[in-house]
Amino acid sequence: MTSEAEATVRSWEQPIETGEVPESGAEFDAIVVGGGPGGSSAAGYLAKAGARVLLIEKEVWPRDKICGDAVGGKSLSHVEGLGVKEDLEATPHFRVTGIVFSSPKGNSVRVPLPEEDVERLEAGYALPRAQFDSLLFNRCQSLVRDAGGSVIQGGEVRRVLFDDGNGGEDPGEGSGDARHAAGIVVRIGGRKGEERTFYTRELVGAAGYRCPVAYSVVESTYGEEMVDRDHYCGGYREYWRNVKGCGENIGDIEIHFVDTVIPGYFWLFPVSENVVNVGIGMVVGLLNKQKKKLKALQADVIANHPMFKERFADAEMIPKSARGWQLPFGSPRKKNSRQPRRSSMNGIRLVGDAASLIDPFSGEGVGNALVTGEMAARHIMEKKPFEEYQDEVWRVLGPELINSYRMQKLSRKSWLLNWFVGKAEKKPALQEMMTEMIASKEAQENLHSPWFMMKTLLF
Repeated sequence: MTSEAEATVRSWEQPIETGEVPESGAEFDAIVVGGGPGGSSAAGYLAKAGARVLLIEKEVWPRDKICGDAVGGKSLSHVEGLGVKEDLEATPHFRVTGIVFSSPKGNSVRVPLPEEDVERLEAGYALPRAQFDSLLFNRCQSLVRDAGGSVIQGGEVRRVLFDDGNGGEDPGEGSGDARHAAGIVVRIGGRKGEERTFYTRELVGAAGYRCPVAYSVVESTYGEEMVDRDHYCGGYREYWRNVKGCGENIGDIEIHFVDTVIPGYFWLFPVSENVVNVGIGMVVGLLNKQKKKLKALQADVIANHPMFKERFADAEMIPKSARGWQLPFGSPRKKNSRQPRRSSMNGIRLVGDAASLIDPFSGEGVGNALVTGEMAARHIMEKKPFEEYQDEVWRVLGPELINSYRMQKLSRKSWLLNWFVGKAEKKPALQEMMTEMIASKEAQENLHSPWFMMKTLLF
């Protein structure tokens, strides 16, 4: 028999009851498309402020989401603010206390997270997104329903409706700033399911890199490029058991700049005791030029690289855990008038991956999804003009995204990685600087000061 405690621990593997689907024609203060961190947080914050919300998720829980699985830094205030931290703490997870970096030559340096954050249990977690998303969605859907809103699982957005009557398919020349979101058409129950129409003047797009609401804004309305291969990353992930050095539930996550993977990196992120998220990522444009396949690159590293073949000698991959996906980076685009790309229009705000806000260096996206979910909800409740949303997103996140993009470009140079990590391995002052950079985005700017770097590296 399964005890009550065990049942609670495995709750993320169970279905989530979300109530009746509203009748076609229903109106809402806001509609949120996507039940991941960005969408759940937007819906949760809107409901906490008293809005009647419709939250729509395309999949049905339990469902997986491919990711590196780290949750830390800016995410934690929202995890706590939405009432999820205690739930998370009650489930299996890995507590992150530091990050190990290695260079193509095999030098390595450990960067501890700030001690005060570790002591306050605010340094970070790593746990499967299937688990984290379930906890967050379950909490936020409850907030939505308690506030008089509705939740739909298995709902696929077929069309975004605008008050110009074009249904989002033919905006017409110069019509972008004139049209306003009016609602959506949703198909429920699979390909043969029925379509229902719901109305709102406030729509949040939070359905990842393929978000239909994002498409209706970026390409359909404004005719701009949604996918820029120089600013998209290909990612590949597997879960493994019994990897040597990854048997505890507290410790370090690892980022390795392996010679055969440059320009890109290989990661080991433990997610619970003896289970590790093993993955690899590379910018799509560079991946295409080199005609490489991530799955094959990862298999070669695991089987043959001297740093890892012994660590994986007795390990086993969890069946059916291999998945690939794309990460839309928040790096600035020279040709775009709005950075990193357009993320708002009349009645629509995009959050998280749908707004292309993944960190270009670390690949982390949960934090920016939660931040923009709260931001979108606040702007809706305060009835701010849509332009102010995009302005605030870039004002708040732009500096760190620019710095991360610079760091990503530096990491493409093997010689520089070897030199930098080699110095850091032997120099405590440089390790301390790296810790400060993790804790403070402002400190990252020092990396791009030639005088600061010369002092730090040479003296």
